[in-house]
Amino acid sequence: MIRGRTGASVSVRRPDGEIACRSDLLNPFFSGWMRRIPLLRGVIILVETLVLGMKALSYSANVSLGSEEEEGKEISKWAITSMIIVSLAFGVGLFFLAPLFAARSLDSFITSSLLSNFLEGVIRLALFLAYVAAIGLMPDIRRVFAYHGAEHMAVHAHEDGAPLEVKSVRKYPAAHPRCGTAFLLVVMIAAIFVFAFLGRPSLAWSVLSRIVLLPAIAAMSYEVIRFGGSHPKNPLVHLITLPGLALQTLTTRKPDDDQIEVAIHAMKQAIAADEEESSSATPPEEEATASEESAAS
Repeated sequence: MIRGRTGASVSVRRPDGEIACRSDLLNPFFSGWMRRIPLLRGVIILVETLVLGMKALSYSANVSLGSEEEEGKEISKWAITSMIIVSLAFGVGLFFLAPLFAARSLDSFITSSLLSNFLEGVIRLALFLAYVAAIGLMPDIRRVFAYHGAEHMAVHAHEDGAPLEVKSVRKYPAAHPRCGTAFLLVVMIAAIFVFAFLGRPSLAWSVLSRIVLLPAIAAMSYEVIRFGGSHPKNPLVHLITLPGLALQTLTTRKPDDDQIEVAIHAMKQAIAADEEESSSATPPEEEATASEESAAS
């Protein structure tokens, strides 16, 4: 899946070997003026990522069935909303509430609220890394991670102005500084610092803070990722992005040529959609602003 400035393109290999593709314009809520407001855009992009991901998974599953009728099926808004709620509940429960309960279970041994909150953050980070490593052992997920790497390689090639051909794209790394994996890692690290200074209120208030403050933490984390992507040659920025790039050794795999071909197909469709939309609807001054958001997987 490749997200352009105005739309998102999903390419999937059919059982017969052909590539199916679907391109959709982004909802104005995700591509409008609010997306350019610092901090607020981080929350918007978080929701957008969940929505696009659910749609892409549904489309790819339908294509894999090998039926043209199934390919055209739309996933309902209620279904998307339900899946997002379940996904967020699972993520918050596993990575924010479980570490909180684990750290609080040691309250009789820890008198410092700062140390308790720091321990919670360490547990959260360790749980996240263990989860990513564990799912990476599943054959189907390893294949998904290979496509993930192919997306990044295609994005690198496009940003570098290289030809979108398998031979050319293969030269680029599978890791990308603006990857969602890097974003999640920044969220985990930022949460350590945010919650460390909240003290140790009652368990009920602590649980509420882990839920209410998550959008703010996500917003700040996105700004860090965005800044890193805009200054790739800055030595300090490069140092900051290294952990996120290192983590992608778990969430990406070197793809084969067929997988790179699918990623290139999605990239070309996203570029074509952007060019068509820009020439017909986007004023020059808005297009210049929008172009700062390069296509990303």
